[in-house]
Amino acid sequence: MLRLFAVSVALALASPAAAQVVRENIEWLDVWIPNTNDAGLPRVLLIGDSITRGYGKDVEAGLAGKAYVARMATSKSLGDPALVEQIALVLREKAFDIVHFNNGMHGDAYSEEAYAAALPAVLAAIRRGTPGARIVLATTTDVRERDHLDRAAPKTERMVERNRLLTEFAQREKLPVDDLFGVVHDHPEYHAADGVHFTAAGYAALAAQVVREIGGMLRVR
Repeated sequence: MLRLFAVSVALALASPAAAQVVRENIEWLDVWIPNTNDAGLPRVLLIGDSITRGYGKDVEAGLAGKAYVARMATSKSLGDPALVEQIALVLREKAFDIVHFNNGMHGDAYSEEAYAAALPAVLAAIRRGTPGARIVLATTTDVRERDHLDRAAPKTERMVERNRLLTEFAQREKLPVDDLFGVVHDHPEYHAADGVHFTAAGYAALAAQVVREIGGMLRVR
């Protein structure tokens, strides 16, 4: 029995899934859950990365009096099993009525196929952690050349493909898609100098779209 257990552990450690986990040089997690002791309004959770963190406060302000807006922003990407663990951690804190998911910018080391293959586990983690929540998937924003914002960076092609795969998955699961890519890709002036993040005007435009999407879902509760 002990020998069988040892063989099983060795196989697990040597499995392709374990070998494929790739971490960034700096990893981070930012969680914000306001109004934890209040119960008068619906709860919204924004899941994403630094882009989500950038528009999160504007979304919170835009939905003030209509919903309590929390966020989970992380460097973890689809393909990394730690993303599912982080989602589960946050959902143990509170149940949410709406979850808005925007995660596609990180994870350069993971192929688009790996990105798509990880979507079912993420969706399952959300449904398991906050049963009955309405879920919306958002497309990932584009990337511009650093200091040459009039040019799309090559990474944008990857975002386009990930967004296609995300949209197909959403259609299969009958989930709405919030097209944040469409909000900014024709507006280089919305992008910050690094080509990845956004100016205040860019984040305001993204937040306005998220507020519209979530506001519409709140009205039909």
